[in-house]
Amino acid sequence: MNEDRLGGTAKNVGGQVEEGFGRATGDVKMEGTLQEVYGQAKETAADAAEAIREAGGEAGDFLRTTIEQRPYTTAAVALGIGYLIGRFGHRPY
Repeated sequence: MNEDRLGGTAKNVGGQVEEGFGRATGDVKMEGTLQEVYGQAKETAADAAEAIREAGGEAGDFLRTTIEQRPYTTAAVALGIGYLIGRFGHRPY
């Protein structure tokens, strides 16, 4: 848990205590809920970024290994992709 979620939870508890005594206006509780949701979103984004970094690293390792083990196949594929890009990217004037 990060500090935003902890702070949001603390504000929620504070709002519930005030509400229990009949002094809550709802503002403190709402602010705590918003901060907690923000903290959850921030954690989710950080987790997604880490997963993308790991997947990118694995893809890079696979590509490097393939290029080292099959250089002629890699060159043929690159030439084919270049041809297709040139063929479909050409605009008649």
